[in-house]
Amino acid sequence: MLSLRIIIVISLFSFGFSSNTESVEIDYINRYKELAVVEMHRTGIPASITLAQGLHESQSGQSRLARNANNHFGIKCKSYWIGGKYYHKDDDLDRHGNLIESCFRSYDNVIDSYVDHSNFLSQTERYRELFDYPSTDYVSWAHGLKRKGYATDKRYAFKLIDKIEKFKLYQYDFWPYPLKTKIN
Repeated sequence: MLSLRIIIVISLFSFGFSSNTESVEIDYINRYKELAVVEMHRTGIPASITLAQGLHESQSGQSRLARNANNHFGIKCKSYWIGGKYYHKDDDLDRHGNLIESCFRSYDNVIDSYVDHSNFLSQTERYRELFDYPSTDYVSWAHGLKRKGYATDKRYAFKLIDKIEKFKLYQYDFWPYPLKTKIN
């Protein structure tokens, strides 16, 4: 009888409930999917890629950078950045090899983060070749982002692809423009 109870409990947790993390990820997707689609139609970046990067880089909007700076894509300041700045330790080292605070872009709201992400990719020369891929080819986009240095994580492309396939984010690459008036 005890083993039957264990099987029932395991079955409930395996099949009947999603983890809290998964619930947060689904909420994030539902909150930002239309924004990702708008940006896809404006720039050609697959909505699935934008959502997967947002999920990963911001920990579904829960990271300190996302909460304190509305930065959902981990974009650093760069020398030409004239907007708001937020500092925290990430992966920058001083000349002695000590971890130092990195400068990240700070935004007034999440929409500005999404728009800047699209602008950053579409207006930075090193990402130019990615725009030769169709907005429905998330695999090439994911590998291209890694190859072009968007992230230092060796598994970055596979992490994006895993999120896209786990949550079927590729469906948004086929969505029509969601607003009544097109934004240019």
